[in-house]
Amino acid sequence: MAIWNLGSINADMVYALPHLPAPGETLAASGLQRFLGGKGANMSVAAARAGAHVRHIGAVGSDGLWARDRLTEYGVDTRRIAQVDQPTGQAIIAVDAQGENLIILYPGANHAIGADQVSAALADSDTGDLLVFQNETTAQVEAAKLGRERGLTVCYAAAPFSAPAVQAVLPYLDFLILNEVEAAQLQQATGLAPADLPVEHVIVTLGSKGARYHQRGQAAAEFPAHKVKAVDTTGAGDTFTGYVLAGMDRGMPMAQAITQANRAAALMVMRPGTADVIPDLKEVREAALD
Repeated sequence: MAIWNLGSINADMVYALPHLPAPGETLAASGLQRFLGGKGANMSVAAARAGAHVRHIGAVGSDGLWARDRLTEYGVDTRRIAQVDQPTGQAIIAVDAQGENLIILYPGANHAIGADQVSAALADSDTGDLLVFQNETTAQVEAAKLGRERGLTVCYAAAPFSAPAVQAVLPYLDFLILNEVEAAQLQQATGLAPADLPVEHVIVTLGSKGARYHQRGQAAAEFPAHKVKAVDTTGAGDTFTGYVLAGMDRGMPMAQAITQANRAAALMVMRPGTADVIPDLKEVREAALD
């Protein structure tokens, strides 16, 4: 089986700050690093490092060929990543001494992905493959419809959150993942609690408290997080999602996939950076966590 990821690719510029800036405040950064990022790239790397065969559908500019090469190095199939006449997406990330962050996104090439590109890529998909996408690219609805038509398991990581974006793809979804705040916002927009959504699998991430899993028609299951000292929470949710998807792709029971994903996310928050520092499966299995 394969995971098809219609996903964003960004250059993540990470600035270390003593605290997150207030409006009008100027702060001197104590460090700057460039990482491969974007929610899509992070999920592709995480799923590949978790042992899945990942095929990334995306776009970069001429300034982002290094990002495509980096994905290839991490085991992602990058043949469906187009080079377009727009700058590569970029994220400006400020990280404080407690590991909290704020992010400014410039979509760039991620918004140059057309339905034709997605259709051409998914022509090689097989029934039962997974299709995942996030709210950082264009062609989301077209991808969701096509995935359903081709018999793929259609998965949506609903971030950055937009209730209308979720509602547009909701009829085509088999799997939805969102955080606690986003779940409340979606409930306000639709009148439906996570357990009542017309989606077979819904995971609500709870930050340091772990995750809650809703399978349609069954009682919710709680999965506590590991207690670790956070250095940088950037990319932890994407790592969790990538590991869950890889577990699904490999036929794991959902409880086992979530448990393994919780371990991966715990390791991730202990490291500064994004896609470049996502732990591999061996690290996740062997890590000494509480």
